[in-house]
Amino acid sequence: MIVHAPAPPRRAIRELPDELISQIAAGEVVERPASVVRELVDNALDAGATQITVRLLAGGVRLIAVEDDGVGILREELPIALKRHATSKIASLLDLESVATMGFRGEALAAINSIADCAILSRVADADHAYWLDGRSGELKPVARSTGTTVEVKELFFSTPARRKFLKTDATELSHCVEAVRRHALARPDVGFAIWHEGKLVEQWRRCENRGYALAALEQRLADVLGADFIERSVWVDYQTSASRAEHTPQIRVWGRAGIPDAARARADQQFCYVNGRFVRDKVVTHAARSAYEDVLHGQRQPVYALYIEIDPARVDVNVHPTKIEVRFRDSRDVHQAVRHAVQDALAAPRAGQVASSEADLAAPDSFTTPLPATPIYASQPAMHFEAEVGHRVSDLGMLWSASPAPVEALAAPAATWPLGRALAQLQGVYILAENAQGLVIVDMHAAHERIVYERLKNQFASQGSVGLASQPLLIPLTFAATPAEVATAQAHADTLATLGLDISAFSPRTLAVRAVPTALVQGDATELARSVLAELAQTDASTVLERARNELLATMACHGAVRANRRLSIEEMNGLLRQMEATDRSDQCNHGRPTWRQISLRELDTLFMRGR
Repeated sequence: MIVHAPAPPRRAIRELPDELISQIAAGEVVERPASVVRELVDNALDAGATQITVRLLAGGVRLIAVEDDGVGILREELPIALKRHATSKIASLLDLESVATMGFRGEALAAINSIADCAILSRVADADHAYWLDGRSGELKPVARSTGTTVEVKELFFSTPARRKFLKTDATELSHCVEAVRRHALARPDVGFAIWHEGKLVEQWRRCENRGYALAALEQRLADVLGADFIERSVWVDYQTSASRAEHTPQIRVWGRAGIPDAARARADQQFCYVNGRFVRDKVVTHAARSAYEDVLHGQRQPVYALYIEIDPARVDVNVHPTKIEVRFRDSRDVHQAVRHAVQDALAAPRAGQVASSEADLAAPDSFTTPLPATPIYASQPAMHFEAEVGHRVSDLGMLWSASPAPVEALAAPAATWPLGRALAQLQGVYILAENAQGLVIVDMHAAHERIVYERLKNQFASQGSVGLASQPLLIPLTFAATPAEVATAQAHADTLATLGLDISAFSPRTLAVRAVPTALVQGDATELARSVLAELAQTDASTVLERARNELLATMACHGAVRANRRLSIEEMNGLLRQMEATDRSDQCNHGRPTWRQISLRELDTLFMRGR
């Protein structure tokens, strides 16, 4: 017997009161005190402030006061500022389609005023005095203040106590408020910021002399906010796409600093990305930056970076979410490629320095070479051949070694100019010990040679054009339950999948069948492989997926082709390896993201032996 639930009573449709509407809107805009801090600092920056001071009590729950020295608000505009959808930032749909300010929605002050006790104190430059507005009563009276604005928010969520119960401890809320200001500080080195809590100065970042995004000013602000260690363990990024008149595509500039792989962290808590000065969390940008680290990052480590994207405001929609932390790009593929290439190019240069090699030094591209005059001979290790998975033979990877003895004076002379120095000895058949101007260099010879061979294979593959990967048909197709999106992706990218050596077709509306996989991955998990490739294809462009799959196969080949541990090398062979490391992109990490070399300074060595004490 089926028992039917009673029909719900009919409810009349009616308009909500304005106060409830504002409180609902506040739930979208204000999550915690840090949300209020972010909105008020946005307004201060839009007002042209050069100094912003944030004062907090109880982590911002009892008081949030944001003071600025901006242009101020006129007396007659103060009451309007607290009304919903009142803003000075936009006036038409055209303005909304190319927003260049931090705020524009006209919701923040009204939303905050509906759930807290607010007051605004402001003065414009030519006014005799400032005016104070009570957000509750609407009272307006003259007071003393210099040019600028102060917004006070007291007793957050006093009118919605249920929301207040979800707040964390004062220390936790304070940390979120500091983080909100820190994100602004990283984008505006031309503005000074100070944070006070319970009457004590918590953080302060002084205004940099060079205004705007001047390199020196940004470098100083990055060091002040993220620490000198971030500067030391990161590289400059500066990349600009070419404008296309035919397609009416303006330029995209990506710049900032990207942390070296060694600086990677377990969590993604040091990733700062800005679009036209606005801090954002965007999947396209995050994926692009992470993909740039693929060849050099170990395991699941997360890179650190501070990247600034400059793009035509008309090509990015910032009106996606009330918090304004999300954006939508009109041409997400262009942005993805720009960010990826920007970071990838910056990380490519060996940090040990690049040494200019003559054509004679590079005469044998598949060999370790040394700048010393020597007669090349084959070492005792036999030449290694590989059958490429794409169906053609890769050139002989046997190493030519310079084995002729050379006088010590000849080796020592240029050692000071060699970033990785002069080889001294081999340790346990695994490490190369070398001397440079800074002290001792220790090199993992297998990891280093693995990167050299891998980069060489990639270059050879690229020079031969696009070639599909060889595939192996499965005797029994593997089927798996798929989402509609996965089925659609498989159908839309059938050609791309074939180039990758994959045959994935629809078995039913909600089932996909894997009928062929790349020859080199026959022993792998075909279902997991199919899911990962389809996910990549759905998220980014096909060319990126193709390049990634190709690189994974070439990395496997390079690992097997690199010189093995316990292989004894002569001094000349070791020097040849060091010179090639200096001239090879991404040679600071092996294909698996492990470091290939380490520097031990003379000061560190002196400390070990207590010299100078």
